Amino acid sequence: MPKLTPDVQFLADDGPERSSGPGHPAGDESELWDAYSRAVTGAVDRVGPAVVSVENHRGSRPGRGDTVRGSGSGFVFAEGGYVLTNSHVIRRAGRIGVTLQDGRRAAAELVGDDPDTDIAVLRIDVPDMPVAALGNSRALRVGQLVIAIGNPFGFQRTVTAGVVSALGRTLRSVGGRLIEDVIQTDAALNPGNSGGPLVDSRGLVVGVNTAVILPAQGLCFAVAVNTVRAVAEQLVRHGRVRRGRIGVSGQHVVLFREAARRHGIDRETGVLVLSVQERSPADHADLLPGDVIVALDGRPVSAVDDLHRALIAERIGVAMTIVVLRGSELVEVEIVPEES
Repeated sequence: MPKLTPDVQFLADDGPERSSGPGHPAGDESELWDAYSRAVTGAVDRVGPAVVSVENHRGSRPGRGDTVRGSGSGFVFAEGGYVLTNSHVIRRAGRIGVTLQDGRRAAAELVGDDPDTDIAVLRIDVPDMPVAALGNSRALRVGQLVIAIGNPFGFQRTVTAGVVSALGRTLRSVGGRLIEDVIQTDAALNPGNSGGPLVDSRGLVVGVNTAVILPAQGLCFAVAVNTVRAVAEQLVRHGRVRRGRIGVSGQHVVLFREAARRHGIDRETGVLVLSVQERSPADHADLLPGDVIVALDGRPVSAVDDLHRALIAERIGVAMTIVVLRGSELVEVEIVPEES
């Protein structure tokens, strides 16, 4: 047993008559800390049982050579065994295994995967699974308490708490698209937290934890639950997210000031068409390499991401007007996006 040095003190609760001093909140301050603790523990009690550990196995079946490629977190979000996690957690998995908080294990079926938002939906066949309730990320406010639950470095059901540091952030996905409406939080996340829920004080899931900025501290990000809900619905229904395409590759460029002024274009950049895919919607619309796209469906286009935002599933097969600068002339043509 290690020897205790003389300055070591053991702290004990001496009851309600303990005096308040530095480091000892009293009165209203003590009640606030109690309320904070109740909020965190209450949220964990409600959501924690629905949180699972997700293992990405290299092999397609248990046995020799079946190693764990990586692991992360997830949570049951709908009746029938549907589990949300991050796309990067299950990427290139030969087999996916899930472990519930009560120790039960199950093989998981991949229902759908969307790397562009880093969201995946799994399904497991386990009876009597707790389900986490989804909240509304639009109701979040900067400074609001949030709790992250997950399995960092394999430590099951680890809880961290913090605040919403910022709203409306964007992250670049592995496929190059922007993940929009991302929540920034200082609730500590580590490898293995990916795919776990970010929860508000009422125990409602407001985001799916997805990324940290290293080596910075307290810069953590979650995909907002309103985005997650829309993606998950498509993954359950179609196995993928339907998006439109027009068949061009491009990059944003600075517009010639004189041409922009002449045509009343009030922005500085557009998207230069580098190439047009043969027999694509852009090809049928007679778009040409060298055209600069400045508007699509009445929306300004300043960068490639603006095109991505406009080409949502509802626009597939629907005629749209695309506006390009061709030399010094402004040209409008009709284009019908197809499914990517």
